[in-house]
Amino acid sequence: MADYLKPLWIAAAALAMAPAWTPVQAQSNSREIVLQLDKRTISLREGGKVLGSWPVAIGDPSTPTPVGRFSVQNKVVNPKYQSTKSGKINATVGPNGPLGDRWLGFQKSGPNQYGIHGTPNAWSWTVTSRAAVTNGCVRMLHEHVRSLFDQVEVGTPVIVQR
Repeated sequence: MADYLKPLWIAAAALAMAPAWTPVQAQSNSREIVLQLDKRTISLREGGKVLGSWPVAIGDPSTPTPVGRFSVQNKVVNPKYQSTKSGKINATVGPNGPLGDRWLGFQKSGPNQYGIHGTPNAWSWTVTSRAAVTNGCVRMLHEHVRSLFDQVEVGTPVIVQR
């Protein structure tokens, strides 16, 4: 065989030995998180079907939860809270920390970060009463935010509606 034909022969032989090609349909993640501020509920939806819906506490009128279309930018287990005013870091992490044990960050604006997170048991009343008391974040009960956290990925759309 001529030397200039060897690369073509090797490529053809490799293709002949390769397993049959089977087209795979691209997986599209149609999950989205929808926060309805007026109802103070957050839901996880997939293809229009509600997979779960939970009560939340939202930003108070002076520090409202931002409205719009965002996406999950980061997921953190046992996040640390840092004050945007003083810069101090609260050393308590986990279920008793100010952010609970799960964080889904969806928006950063200057020093402010907005996310969906748990809340210590002492503040759980703010969630069950669907209060508007946060600095713009979305508080959930521990078991609810853990469920949501486990079902979404970075990049999942977060839609915040009035």
